[in-house]
Amino acid sequence: MTESWVNSAERIGSDLHLELSSAGSGGRRAAVVRALREAVRGGRLAPGTRLPPYRSLAADLGVARNTVADAYAELVAEGWLTARQGSGTRVAMGVSAPPSGRRDGSASARDVTRAPRAAPPRARALRHDLRQGTPDASSFPRAAWLTSYRRALQQAPNEVFGPGDPAGRIELREALTEYLARARGVRTDPDRIVICSGFAHALRLLSGQGAGGILRGPLAVEAYGLGFHRELLATAGVRTVPLPVDGHGALVGGLGRERGVLLTPAHQFPTGGPLHAERRAAVIDWARARGGVVVEDDYDGEFRYDRKPVGALQGLDPDRVVLVGSVSKSLSPALRLGWMVLPPRYVDDVLAAKGEREAWASVPDQLCLADFMASGSYDRHVRRARQRYRGRRDRLVRALAARAPHIEVTGVAAGLHAVLRLPDGTEGSTVEAAARRGVALDGLAAFRHPETDTAVTGTAGTGTVVRDGLVVGYATPPDHAYGAAVEALCEVLPPP
Repeated sequence: MTESWVNSAERIGSDLHLELSSAGSGGRRAAVVRALREAVRGGRLAPGTRLPPYRSLAADLGVARNTVADAYAELVAEGWLTARQGSGTRVAMGVSAPPSGRRDGSASARDVTRAPRAAPPRARALRHDLRQGTPDASSFPRAAWLTSYRRALQQAPNEVFGPGDPAGRIELREALTEYLARARGVRTDPDRIVICSGFAHALRLLSGQGAGGILRGPLAVEAYGLGFHRELLATAGVRTVPLPVDGHGALVGGLGRERGVLLTPAHQFPTGGPLHAERRAAVIDWARARGGVVVEDDYDGEFRYDRKPVGALQGLDPDRVVLVGSVSKSLSPALRLGWMVLPPRYVDDVLAAKGEREAWASVPDQLCLADFMASGSYDRHVRRARQRYRGRRDRLVRALAARAPHIEVTGVAAGLHAVLRLPDGTEGSTVEAAARRGVALDGLAAFRHPETDTAVTGTAGTGTVVRDGLVVGYATPPDHAYGAAVEALCEVLPPP
């Protein structure tokens, strides 16, 4: 089914005809992306053409404003469009229409010359990216990584370039055994570690049918977390039940007949704070009594600033806890390298779930990371990153104290983001005001489980009505752009 839409001439000076096809995946945003891309391919939108503001187009299409904004941002990142302050969003000059002999809009890839990819998708063509979740890409340790890569390849046996082990290279599993024991208090051995592509991949393996249903519903999750993870579990048929959280992490006393629980004990995401010692013991007691499993997302365990390191929950009971970690925050999400530390009874099921080799992580990258850890380069990089991000956090806190002292800042003892408490009823308007100023950030509500109406309080042991807030990442902008990003943030915060 195809829907045709025409943008009003009163808004942009000329009509814009779009056909939103329901075919394909990705929902309405993907449909807008496809329609705009085909309009450029077919020559109906010439290079330099100014597109309507995303609010206007969203109103005419009958979709959410963020849907059009995200579609614009994706096409900017791919080089189809450009976005500059004062100039609006336009068709990129580097995009050419198909040859005159082509009559239809179905140009092949070689018919379109796209401008170089200017930014990763998360940048969304906005001036300041203060969303949580990614490190500063410019800080990647290229020289040290290249040294480890060369050394790893020079020392690699020929078998490395043939069919591998679904568990991952033994070199990396041995390096992780040593590192996780030393830095995170993990108790394991190489045979209990399975290499994966990151936390989402681990969830797919643990919840898939091929793993024998290690994660089955109902599964307790924290009331705040990544919606993407909840959707992934729902796709696998796993129903999630929210646990309220407070300043001491999840209220695990609410656990009952669930078969498992997913937690971020080192630094609750996104509200901040480690799981209290009494609750750590309580969740282990629950898992033993219930025969349940605890999945530990070792989120931000390495980035702590004002408190002592918090060891992994897995160290309390390696037979009940599955610890999952990755290098997406410490090094780069582009590496797609993570690990699962499993109870022995789960190892065979997870390996069976991995299936074909296409799902396995790159062996050369595994060898490189193993060398990077064994040589001490990983520790040195994390220490430097911790110092740099602490400086950014301090700069943000000082700016807020000076410019917006009425805004409470929480969750900053560790991690790569802060939570800013806002006056009730101001979250949505503040996020919109930030978007108008070119500042990308997230409202706290974006992470809330849809079935919860309790979540954040500074008092241990209770849940309260949800308060408005912003989740502000301070890791993504490069150093030279960070000051301007903080200044722009302060300018959009609501008054007392």
